[in-house]
Amino acid sequence: MTHHKGGAAPLKPRVLSHAPGELTRGPLHRLGEGIDKVVYASDHWVVKRVRTPYDAIALIGIWKMLRTVARFLPRRLGSRLMERPASQIRFLGALLRAPMWILPRSVWFTTHMWQIWKLHHAQDVHGHGLAQSRLSGTSLIPETVTFPPTFIQIDEWPEWLAISEATERVEGTLQRRLDQLAGAGSFEELELWLNRFLDLRRAGWQLGVFSVDAHLKNFGLSGDHVVLLDPGGLIDSWEEIERRLDSEQSQPPPHVRLGLAAMLSSRPDIAERFDARWKATVNHAEVRRHWLATVPREHAG
Repeated sequence: MTHHKGGAAPLKPRVLSHAPGELTRGPLHRLGEGIDKVVYASDHWVVKRVRTPYDAIALIGIWKMLRTVARFLPRRLGSRLMERPASQIRFLGALLRAPMWILPRSVWFTTHMWQIWKLHHAQDVHGHGLAQSRLSGTSLIPETVTFPPTFIQIDEWPEWLAISEATERVEGTLQRRLDQLAGAGSFEELELWLNRFLDLRRAGWQLGVFSVDAHLKNFGLSGDHVVLLDPGGLIDSWEEIERRLDSEQSQPPPHVRLGLAAMLSSRPDIAERFDARWKATVNHAEVRRHWLATVPREHAG
């Protein structure tokens, strides 16, 4: 992977004459999934299968249903339900797809779920476009390579998948590393990674992008720095960024929003320092200062 400082100009992704060999040696295993994609991985590379609109809408319907059910359960049971075990969600999704194929497309085109998917899909396309044009070749995202279309085998139906790009596999998510460090009592290193997380966000502003999907599972580790895994939440509209920053005032403390409250319950000093640094970093004046330093006038608002 090529590393550059935050303000350096992005480079074009590498173009290979053929797919990395380990992608074609055997079936790849499912690594994770989102509303619009399923991710599979080998030892060093990650590839994705894009969901059909019907599959995505089925998952949105399940998510809305689970949120409704969770409100009527005791808090602990509701929290466990919202953890979204993948196997159960895939099973429910398969059941919901059947009536979706039977009903006319016009029925789904007018539903609230369809509108949610269209908005999510548009944001995802825009975010990936920003990552490709502004972040490729930097240390802010894993390296992506392209190659001629290649069929690879995956460990579920359908068994074969056509791909033309792969992304460098990271060492793990930031959330997982923080959990491990907290379990081992390594709170000084934990705080170091939280600071690196904020450093990554600042570096993104210097390249004209702002992430509205800043949950810890969406960031990974590559060597001694943090990288953004899914750029679907990237935006470059200053008006929208201002609205996001305005909403910070009415939200819980940053460490609580990121799910760190239980992890840092024995170290309130770290929680306090992190919240203070977050507020000193993620605010109108600081974001705009970095933004105006490198972003063309038409993107600076």
